[in-house]
Amino acid sequence: MEEKIKSVFDLQQKHKFNLRKTDAKTRITKLKILKRALENAEEEIYKALEMDLRKSRFETAVTELFFTYAEIDHAVKNLRSWMKPKSVGKTMSNLFAINKIYYEPKGISLIIAPWNYPFQLIMSPLISAIAAGNCVILKPSELSSATAGIINKIISKTFTKEEIACFEGDAEVSTALLKLPFDHIFFTGSTAIGKVVMAAAAKNLTSVTLELGGKSPVIVDKTCDLKKTAEKIAWGKLVNAGQTCIAPDYVLIDESLQDKFVEYYKAAVEKMFFNQAGIDKSVYGKIINKTQFRRLSSLIENAVQNGAKLNWGGKTSAEDLTIEPTILTSVSAENTIMQEEIFGPILPIVTYTSLQEAIDFVNIKEKPLALYVFSDSAKNQEKIISETSAGGTCVNDVLVHISNPNLPFGGVNNSGIGSCHGIFGFKNFSHERAVVFQSKFGLTKMIYPPYNEKTGLLKWLKKIL
Repeated sequence: MEEKIKSVFDLQQKHKFNLRKTDAKTRITKLKILKRALENAEEEIYKALEMDLRKSRFETAVTELFFTYAEIDHAVKNLRSWMKPKSVGKTMSNLFAINKIYYEPKGISLIIAPWNYPFQLIMSPLISAIAAGNCVILKPSELSSATAGIINKIISKTFTKEEIACFEGDAEVSTALLKLPFDHIFFTGSTAIGKVVMAAAAKNLTSVTLELGGKSPVIVDKTCDLKKTAEKIAWGKLVNAGQTCIAPDYVLIDESLQDKFVEYYKAAVEKMFFNQAGIDKSVYGKIINKTQFRRLSSLIENAVQNGAKLNWGGKTSAEDLTIEPTILTSVSAENTIMQEEIFGPILPIVTYTSLQEAIDFVNIKEKPLALYVFSDSAKNQEKIISETSAGGTCVNDVLVHISNPNLPFGGVNNSGIGSCHGIFGFKNFSHERAVVFQSKFGLTKMIYPPYNEKTGLLKWLKKIL
């Protein structure tokens, strides 16, 4: 496999110089070809995601397919503008020059995708890479093997290996890929593996985009509409059975609201994900594999053993890898479930007595990928935003910031490096190249040696600079 990977990489090394010459029309055509290929394979994509994660057709359409189509359409609409060199301001040294930023492709990009949204999270960066004019090698997750297979099939039928190639396989394949001197690496996954990717990239001084995760908190205050708040958190927490990098990880709520919130949350969950027979598996997903199932089951058990209250749920079925929606209350900050990203349908609730206490609780932890604020007080909203740091934030909603390609999506420090979607994704896969077209009337000669006659010039420059 290593030889095959190296062979494809060498082909792309030669071809990347051809791609850098491509104009907007050529790249737009490729994006449209990709979209048609995906549309033709829709039924296979639906089946693959049902096999891997028991995703319903509707959920797959909204969170995987339609999201991808919208990303392509946005790039097609705006690519000519993105690619156009941007004129910038001048200084005294190039007062009569033309100053521009050119966007050139980085070259060969490696995209490593996770298993939780295995289609969308490989296609979204691929769209940006194509728009920026890169050659690409894709590595889908082996844990979502059915989706990886259909992605490989689509790519191999639609593009030549010189442009875009896909390699399936386990960690050995990723290791082999990471040895190569890519021009850019885009990785989505856990923080722990993100560090491995960054260390490998450093050996070749390869730039990286890391879309990671972390414990995304929700702060709920007394001024919000509690019923609507509970409904939104329930949906955001339980879509894809909680296996979402920006899912609400835990709730910080004023202690006077906890009981009512739990009541509303349970009602919302039952309405969305249950039927008369119990949990509705036609709309509620499964845990990806036995390893993750055991990890999540253990988190619940350990939390209860260490003083947390199993307020609701907690039912598990190893046979079909189902963990039902679960609420934990009386959870201490030292509990294991509060130390790692949950990535499942378990919602710990932590109470506070003052808003500052909640803010301090968030700030003690690593910076999250997302932070959610439920408050109708503009003062409280601004206080939370200004006194915390997060990759992205929603006020009075969850998850929806990821759906707007006009907003950057990405983490900060432990939750990620770099942004994606829309123009932010295009720039991620581009080098912003400074270009100065100097005029024959350039003033730089004024600062050439000899200097002994230019003491007066220094005084003048100090005044105008």
